[in-house]
Amino acid sequence: MLINGSCHCRNITFALTWKPEPLEIPARACTCSFCIKHGGVWTSCPTGALRVVIRDASLVSRYAFETKTAEFHICVECGVVPLVTSRIAGHLYAVVSVNAFENLAPSLLRHGSMRFDAENEATRLARRTRNWIADVEFIDSDT
Repeated sequence: MLINGSCHCRNITFALTWKPEPLEIPARACTCSFCIKHGGVWTSCPTGALRVVIRDASLVSRYAFETKTAEFHICVECGVVPLVTSRIAGHLYAVVSVNAFENLAPSLLRHGSMRFDAENEATRLARRTRNWIADVEFIDSDT
C-alpha cells in the first residue's frame, strides 16, 4: 500500500510504501512533552520504504531535544511536523505522523498511546532500530 502525506503547505511531502498490505496501521500517540504539545501521533513500518521530498529546505527546521537522538522535521511555513528521523550507527530511521496522511481510510488506524519515559538511550535506539522505517530516502526537489 502506498500512503502519501505532507505538511499543510506541501513543502515537505512523503510517500510511505507499507508492505505487506496492512490490515490496520498502529497510530501511537507519544506522551513526551513535545508530542503532547504538537499532537504527535506516529507510525512506522519496519519492512516499508519512505521517500521524502522537501521543496524548499530553507523552510524546514530540525528540532532535537533531551538526548538529541531524534530530529523532528518542522515546516517553518505551516508549522506541521510530518516526520521524525534518527541516525543510529550511521543508518537513518524514521517515523511519520498519521495526522499528515492524505486520503487514508481512518478505519485503518488503530489508535493507542506510548510511554518511553523509562527507556535509557541504548534501549530507545534499539527499539527504533527494530520498529522504525529503515529504508528512508530524502529526494531532491526539482522545483
